[in-house]
Amino acid sequence: MHNIILASKSKVRKKILEKNLINCVVEPSNVDEETVKNSLLKEGATPEIISKSLAELKANKVSQKKNEELILGADSVIDLEGELISKPTCRADAMKILKKLNGKKHHLISSVCISKNGSMIWNYTDKAELTMKHMSEKNLEEYLSKISDETLYAYNVYQIEGEGKTLFSKIEGDENTIMGLPINKIKEYINSL
Repeated sequence: MHNIILASKSKVRKKILEKNLINCVVEPSNVDEETVKNSLLKEGATPEIISKSLAELKANKVSQKKNEELILGADSVIDLEGELISKPTCRADAMKILKKLNGKKHHLISSVCISKNGSMIWNYTDKAELTMKHMSEKNLEEYLSKISDETLYAYNVYQIEGEGKTLFSKIEGDENTIMGLPINKIKEYINSL
Protein backbone atom coordinates (compact mmCIF):
# COMPACT_ATOMS: atom_id res chain seq x y z
CA MET A 1 0.00 0.00 0.00
CA HIS A 2 1.23 3.52 -0.79
CA ASN A 3 2.14 6.07 1.82
CA ILE A 4 0.26 9.34 1.67
CA ILE A 5 0.34 12.66 3.47
CA LEU A 6 -3.01 13.75 4.88
CA ALA A 7 -3.41 17.55 4.56
CA SER A 8 -5.86 17.63 7.48
CA LYS A 9 -5.89 17.71 11.28
CA SER A 10 -8.97 15.44 11.31
CA LYS A 11 -8.41 12.53 13.69
CA VAL A 12 -11.39 10.76 12.14
CA ARG A 13 -9.95 10.92 8.60
CA LYS A 14 -6.60 9.62 9.89
CA LYS A 15 -8.39 6.78 11.69
CA ILE A 16 -10.34 5.81 8.53
CA LEU A 17 -7.09 5.68 6.51
CA GLU A 18 -5.32 3.58 9.15
CA LYS A 19 -8.29 1.22 9.48
CA ASN A 20 -8.00 0.67 5.72
CA LEU A 21 -4.25 -0.03 5.96
CA ILE A 22 -3.19 3.19 4.24
CA ASN A 23 -0.08 4.58 5.92
CA CYS A 24 -0.37 8.30 6.41
CA VAL A 25 1.52 11.18 7.91
CA VAL A 26 -0.46 14.24 8.95
CA GLU A 27 0.59 17.64 7.65
CA PRO A 28 -2.23 20.20 8.00
CA SER A 29 -2.53 22.66 5.14
CA ASN A 30 -3.56 25.56 7.41
CA VAL A 31 -5.73 26.99 4.62
CA ASP A 32 -7.95 29.82 5.87
CA GLU A 33 -11.20 28.02 5.02
CA GLU A 34 -13.56 30.82 6.02
CA THR A 35 -11.88 33.35 3.73
CA VAL A 36 -12.00 30.90 0.81
CA LYS A 37 -15.64 29.99 1.51
CA ASN A 38 -16.71 33.62 1.72
CA SER A 39 -14.91 34.47 -1.50
CA LEU A 40 -16.49 31.50 -3.34
CA LEU A 41 -19.95 32.29 -1.94
CA LYS A 42 -19.66 35.86 -3.27
CA GLU A 43 -18.99 34.35 -6.70
CA GLY A 44 -22.16 32.23 -6.40
CA ALA A 45 -20.42 28.88 -5.89
CA THR A 46 -22.56 25.93 -4.78
CA PRO A 47 -21.72 23.98 -1.59
CA GLU A 48 -20.37 21.16 -3.79
CA ILE A 49 -18.00 23.51 -5.66
CA ILE A 50 -16.84 24.93 -2.31
CA SER A 51 -16.14 21.44 -0.94
CA LYS A 52 -14.19 20.44 -4.09
CA SER A 53 -12.24 23.72 -4.14
CA LEU A 54 -11.21 23.46 -0.50
CA ALA A 55 -10.11 19.81 -0.84
CA GLU A 56 -7.97 20.73 -3.87
CA LEU A 57 -6.56 23.86 -2.25
CA LYS A 58 -5.50 21.93 0.87
CA ALA A 59 -3.87 19.11 -1.13
CA ASN A 60 -2.08 21.47 -3.52
CA LYS A 61 -0.77 23.72 -0.73
CA VAL A 62 0.96 20.83 1.06
CA SER A 63 1.95 19.22 -2.24
CA GLN A 64 3.98 22.29 -3.29
CA LYS A 65 6.40 21.54 -0.43
CA LYS A 66 6.49 17.75 -0.88
CA ASN A 67 7.75 16.73 -4.30
CA GLU A 68 6.84 13.26 -5.55
CA GLU A 69 4.62 12.58 -2.49
CA LEU A 70 0.91 11.80 -2.70
CA ILE A 71 -1.05 14.41 -0.74
CA LEU A 72 -4.67 13.83 0.25
CA GLY A 73 -6.84 16.89 0.84
CA ALA A 74 -10.43 16.56 2.02
CA ASP A 75 -13.36 18.77 2.84
CA SER A 76 -16.94 18.17 3.96
CA VAL A 77 -19.85 20.59 3.93
CA ILE A 78 -23.54 20.47 4.65
CA ASP A 79 -25.85 21.54 1.84
CA LEU A 80 -29.29 22.52 3.11
CA GLU A 81 -31.41 23.27 0.04
CA GLY A 82 -28.47 25.03 -1.63
CA GLU A 83 -27.33 26.86 1.52
CA LEU A 84 -23.83 26.11 2.80
CA ILE A 85 -23.79 25.19 6.48
CA SER A 86 -20.32 25.52 8.00
CA LYS A 87 -18.87 23.92 11.12
CA PRO A 88 -20.01 25.54 14.37
CA THR A 89 -17.60 27.88 16.11
CA CYS A 90 -19.32 27.69 19.51
CA ARG A 91 -22.15 25.80 21.23
CA ALA A 92 -24.71 28.54 20.49
CA ASP A 93 -23.73 28.26 16.83
CA ALA A 94 -24.13 24.47 16.98
CA MET A 95 -27.63 24.90 18.40
CA LYS A 96 -28.55 27.32 15.58
CA ILE A 97 -27.36 24.80 13.00
CA LEU A 98 -29.28 21.94 14.60
CA LYS A 99 -32.45 24.08 14.67
CA LYS A 100 -31.94 24.86 10.97
CA LEU A 101 -31.57 21.17 10.09
CA ASN A 102 -34.37 20.08 12.44
CA GLY A 103 -37.00 18.00 10.62
CA LYS A 104 -35.38 18.61 7.23
CA LYS A 105 -33.48 16.68 4.61
CA HIS A 106 -29.95 17.82 3.80
CA HIS A 107 -26.89 16.56 1.96
CA LEU A 108 -23.49 16.03 3.43
CA ILE A 109 -20.89 16.47 0.69
CA SER A 110 -17.38 15.08 1.08
CA SER A 111 -14.73 15.89 -1.49
CA VAL A 112 -11.26 14.42 -1.68
CA CYS A 113 -8.32 15.37 -3.85
CA ILE A 114 -4.94 13.75 -4.35
CA SER A 115 -2.16 16.05 -5.50
CA LYS A 116 1.43 15.45 -6.52
CA ASN A 117 4.12 18.04 -7.26
CA GLY A 118 1.73 20.91 -6.52
CA SER A 119 -1.13 19.83 -8.82
CA MET A 120 -4.27 17.75 -8.50
CA ILE A 121 -3.94 14.30 -10.08
CA TRP A 122 -7.28 12.84 -8.92
CA ASN A 123 -10.43 13.95 -7.16
CA TYR A 124 -13.79 12.54 -6.11
CA THR A 125 -16.91 13.92 -4.47
CA ASP A 126 -19.63 11.89 -2.79
CA LYS A 127 -22.93 12.91 -1.24
CA ALA A 128 -25.04 11.38 1.50
CA GLU A 129 -28.63 12.37 2.20
CA LEU A 130 -29.69 12.70 5.82
CA THR A 131 -33.17 13.40 7.13
CA MET A 132 -33.22 14.80 10.64
CA LYS A 133 -36.10 13.92 12.96
CA HIS A 134 -38.40 16.69 14.25
CA MET A 135 -36.96 17.33 17.69
CA SER A 136 -37.88 19.68 20.51
CA GLU A 137 -35.44 22.34 21.64
CA LYS A 138 -35.05 20.37 24.89
CA ASN A 139 -34.05 17.23 22.93
CA LEU A 140 -31.52 19.22 20.91
CA GLU A 141 -30.06 20.70 24.12
CA GLU A 142 -29.82 17.20 25.63
CA TYR A 143 -28.04 15.95 22.52
CA LEU A 144 -25.54 18.84 22.63
CA SER A 145 -24.89 18.27 26.34
CA LYS A 146 -23.62 14.74 25.52
CA ILE A 147 -21.13 15.95 22.90
CA SER A 148 -17.61 17.05 23.84
CA ASP A 149 -16.23 20.29 22.39
CA GLU A 150 -13.59 18.41 20.41
CA THR A 151 -16.22 16.20 18.79
CA LEU A 152 -18.63 19.04 18.18
CA TYR A 153 -16.17 21.23 16.29
CA ALA A 154 -14.65 18.38 14.32
CA TYR A 155 -17.78 16.67 13.04
CA ASN A 156 -20.04 19.24 11.41
CA VAL A 157 -22.43 19.20 14.43
CA TYR A 158 -23.18 15.48 14.46
CA GLN A 159 -20.98 12.50 15.07
CA ILE A 160 -22.65 9.89 12.87
CA GLU A 161 -20.74 6.93 14.29
CA GLY A 162 -21.75 7.94 17.82
CA GLU A 163 -24.57 9.96 19.40
CA GLY A 164 -25.35 11.69 16.10
CA LYS A 165 -27.13 8.65 14.68
CA THR A 166 -30.02 9.31 17.08
CA LEU A 167 -30.78 12.64 15.34
CA PHE A 168 -31.87 11.06 12.07
CA SER A 169 -34.95 9.26 10.81
CA LYS A 170 -33.21 8.35 7.55
CA ILE A 171 -29.61 8.15 6.39
CA GLU A 172 -28.80 7.33 2.77
CA GLY A 173 -25.18 7.07 1.76
CA ASP A 174 -21.81 5.82 2.82
CA GLU A 175 -20.98 6.29 6.51
CA ASN A 176 -17.32 7.01 5.62
CA THR A 177 -18.50 9.83 3.34
CA ILE A 178 -20.52 11.26 6.23
CA MET A 179 -17.43 11.02 8.46
CA GLY A 180 -15.48 12.98 5.82
CA LEU A 181 -13.62 10.43 3.69
CA PRO A 182 -15.13 8.30 0.89
CA ILE A 183 -12.45 5.67 1.49
CA ASN A 184 -13.51 3.05 -1.08
CA LYS A 185 -12.87 5.38 -4.03
CA ILE A 186 -9.57 6.52 -2.49
CA LYS A 187 -8.43 2.89 -2.13
CA GLU A 188 -9.51 2.13 -5.69
CA TYR A 189 -7.42 5.03 -7.00
CA ILE A 190 -4.36 4.33 -4.84
CA ASN A 191 -4.43 0.63 -5.78
CA SER A 192 -4.49 1.56 -9.47
CA LEU A 193 -1.17 3.45 -9.22
